Amino acid sequence: MLIIHDVNSLPRLVGPALTQRLCVMPAVVVTGARQTGKSTLVEHLVGGSRRYATLDDLDVLDAARRDPASLVDLPGPMTIDEVQREPGLLRAVKRAIDRDRRPGRFLLTGSADLLLMGKVAESLAGRASHLTLWPMTRREQLGLGTCGRWDELLATPESRWRELLADEKPRAEDWRPLAGRGGFPTPALTLNDPADRRIWFDGYIRTYLERDLQDLSAVSSLPDFRRLMRAAALRLGQLVNQTELGRDVGLPQPTVHRWLNLLETSYLLVRLPAYAVNRTKRLIKSPKLYWGDTGVAMHLGQVAEPGGAHLENLVLHDLLAWRDSRLERAELGYWRTAIGEEVDFVIETGGHLLPIEVKSTTRPKLSDAAHLRSFRAEYGEKTTAGLLLHTGTTVEWLAPDVLAAPWWTVV
Repeated sequence: MLIIHDVNSLPRLVGPALTQRLCVMPAVVVTGARQTGKSTLVEHLVGGSRRYATLDDLDVLDAARRDPASLVDLPGPMTIDEVQREPGLLRAVKRAIDRDRRPGRFLLTGSADLLLMGKVAESLAGRASHLTLWPMTRREQLGLGTCGRWDELLATPESRWRELLADEKPRAEDWRPLAGRGGFPTPALTLNDPADRRIWFDGYIRTYLERDLQDLSAVSSLPDFRRLMRAAALRLGQLVNQTELGRDVGLPQPTVHRWLNLLETSYLLVRLPAYAVNRTKRLIKSPKLYWGDTGVAMHLGQVAEPGGAHLENLVLHDLLAWRDSRLERAELGYWRTAIGEEVDFVIETGGHLLPIEVKSTTRPKLSDAAHLRSFRAEYGEKTTAGLLLHTGTTVEWLAPDVLAAPWWTVV
């Protein structure tokens, strides 16, 4: 894989969407985990054409707390970075927008999902468009500024899928180094030595625990919180059982619940819901646990070599980046039956379903497609053919309704 070291020159997937929304809405909110490249994205797109303030600057943070109106009630468009550090500032932004609703007045960035933060009383409903910047996809790291080929697959007749994917360029890549690097720009693109990346990930986790986490909620014991993070990293791709997780790390279930919510609000943890036709059942069934970045997950779990769950996580990360960059909403979930049949991922969009299975094998067999075929039998005409992603090099139909393809031809 070609590693491009000039991180600032790389286009990001959400760039066009951000530019479009700034032309329409009074405010655009870009959120994502710290160090995903939000500030670089904003600077690259809008340059010096806007006033800029960051709440990481203690003087600016103090002004935002004491007199927020003085910070936002100035002429011209403004960018405010790390806005989650003072959620009360959003009320002043709302009042400023209500006086002047010109498009692009405010570009807000934050390292937490403002819609999930308990401290946020103002959502800017009807005044803001929200975008999520995930760690860099594989194709962003290659300098392509894109994610996987999900839109192409959904728009292409199934009879042409094999031809579509067989022509993929760039060619094959080993998924294991990608899992270890993750998608944060610094370890992914500028640190080639695994030891250097371990130093970076350790510093990242420490900064999160000692500063960013405290902006979200008071945590009584950081060592306990870190143990929970490690236990969650070791349960990658498994159903979330908060009682069992709490028992393993010596914490009560309500504490586990609250701390998992904090990790999710910070975009570090991802809980993938179950797919069911009845949407109420989706809320009842246990979600599956993944991480927003495989490099962080491997570091926390002290995992030297990635396993099949990390390959699943790579695919999910690409799907999340794809989902959150498009205007037409797509739902992502997993499918599991009472007798244990399971499909890793289900895309639901435009009234159609695309089931995806991920296998860390170079030679997939017909038996690997069994659960995809069960899913298709259950949902009939609503679903496309199944897609089985593997680590080999061959694109082939395992069955009339299941196409097996190397993971890198899609992701």
